[in-house]
Amino acid sequence: MLEKRKRRHCRFCENKVTAIDYRDDRLLKRFVTERGKIIPRRVSGSCAHHQRMLTTAIKRARHLAILPFTAETFK
Repeated sequence: MLEKRKRRHCRFCENKVTAIDYRDDRLLKRFVTERGKIIPRRVSGSCAHHQRMLTTAIKRARHLAILPFTAETFK
């Protein structure tokens, strides 16, 4: 039988966030993996509107060198 899972709610909608700032690196790091990939909406639980805002903020932060494009690799 299939279990019903608890539906995730968008943390930005719960806090009534209207804009996501690209300079807030601590917030943005939560939505980026160790390898530098943006965490998808189905995993993060964000709604479509806030996921688009989040993606734009992460890309802007990468362009301005606030966040890295990829993870540091050591050999």
